[in-house]
Amino acid sequence: MKLTKKSHACVRLEKDGRTLVLDPGMFTEEDAVLGADALLVTHEHPDHFDAGRLRAALEANPAAEIWTLRSVADQLSAAFPGRVHTVGHGDRFTAAGFDVQVHGELHAVIHPDIPRITNVGYLVDGAVFHPGDALTVPDAPVDTLLLPVMAPWNKISEVIDYVRELKPRRAYDIHDALLTDLARPIYDRQIGALGGTDHGRLAPGASTEL
Repeated sequence: MKLTKKSHACVRLEKDGRTLVLDPGMFTEEDAVLGADALLVTHEHPDHFDAGRLRAALEANPAAEIWTLRSVADQLSAAFPGRVHTVGHGDRFTAAGFDVQVHGELHAVIHPDIPRITNVGYLVDGAVFHPGDALTVPDAPVDTLLLPVMAPWNKISEVIDYVRELKPRRAYDIHDALLTDLARPIYDRQIGALGGTDHGRLAPGASTEL
């Protein structure tokens, strides 16, 4: 499987000539969805969900489909009947040849005064886990964790403890658009030293083989 990092929380996974795209949002390059056979969206916040990008992907490929939670599906399903699928915690499905399991139900707490919205994470091929905006612990081993490294709802101690709890073989940073280049070495050093796993980051557009 080939993993390509796109800006912020978006990644592309490629296998056997097919492409799965997760969380193309407003910080993501417009071409991130091009050629997608399937798309997954963790929740409705605009840094993860950009309706225009998703519509462009579905229009470019009449066979492309989306799997997401109800708050996102309701905004797209009328325009693309039968191609937008609603999922929730515990569901399992196949998307473009990838086996996907759904874990989690709620977005992390941003502030007690802000109501929590729904959020799901996706475990792809029993190996790669994208948690969206939550520190969800799936009831299955995680080989490669896509780690939300910097967000209004987390702090570095929680990120480190999350890596320790999941014990993935490796972790790659996502949710990093708010992290400046000046601060990156601090995060790299602390997560790498304290997380207990192989921690790395990919520049937008860079790829690695899993």
